Amino acid sequence: MGKIGQPEGTTGQELPESFGLPYRQLTDVQFQKFSALVYEKAGIYLKPEKKELLNARLGKRLRALGLDSFKSYYDYLMRDASGDELVQMIDVVSTNFTSFFRESAHFDLLGNRVLPEITSSNRRKREITLWSSACSSGEEPYTMAMVVAGFLEQHPGWTFRLLATDISTKVLAQAQRGVYPDERIAKVPSSYLKRYFQKGVGGSRGYVKVKEGLQRHVTFSRFNLMHEFPWREELDVIFCRNVMIYFNRETQQELVAKFHRALVPGGYLFIGHSESITSLKHDFTQVDATAYQKR
Repeated sequence: MGKIGQPEGTTGQELPESFGLPYRQLTDVQFQKFSALVYEKAGIYLKPEKKELLNARLGKRLRALGLDSFKSYYDYLMRDASGDELVQMIDVVSTNFTSFFRESAHFDLLGNRVLPEITSSNRRKREITLWSSACSSGEEPYTMAMVVAGFLEQHPGWTFRLLATDISTKVLAQAQRGVYPDERIAKVPSSYLKRYFQKGVGGSRGYVKVKEGLQRHVTFSRFNLMHEFPWREELDVIFCRNVMIYFNRETQQELVAKFHRALVPGGYLFIGHSESITSLKHDFTQVDATAYQKR
């Protein structure tokens, strides 16, 4: 007897596209077409071993749209002039894992070196501008905002503005809500919890919400790192952590150059602890294991 979803007499091999039946697996050719599209639109390089992952995640979109094959889905993407489905596809393909105070050494460096350096300078602009360039569900930019807000309480006259962007509309919506289950704030110091979070009551018990006073410093928007940056020597601090591991060397090289152009002289770039730019050509000075300064 054939497997579920296959007619009698077939094997476990994928059926020809003309059958128009649900596929159990992406073919190699289909994987190459989808991975090329993902790379073109988002800069994410999908290695061949990601075929099973892509198969599972794209399957969600097929089910949501009522489509019966990966070929039909690819054709649908190509016909969608609005680009809405492309956004949906990138949402399911991109990996979004984060937490408050993840890789905490970066926030120590931000509070103990970067911010004192900026506030002790003689520059006229007394506003610090930071960018969380792959903010996911918001834990990173809110952590940055807590550190900066806490520091500036001792430096009257200084303000800050924090840009938080991601390619995924799904995680951005969660970030803008600023609501998290209690277990997600386990690493947040108690002093920050009291100052910047409101505990849920009643039907919201077990959740916390970022207070409006902190939220107003953070502006969330969708941005594709493959696009040209609108900032040139405007940013003091950029966080781009655990993102470049998904890009190939050429894309990494281009991205690091754009980060350099976007930072003010003396500005800082933070990357993930699993990443390195030492093999790339760049004009940064390394100041810590995964922190760099524009000289």
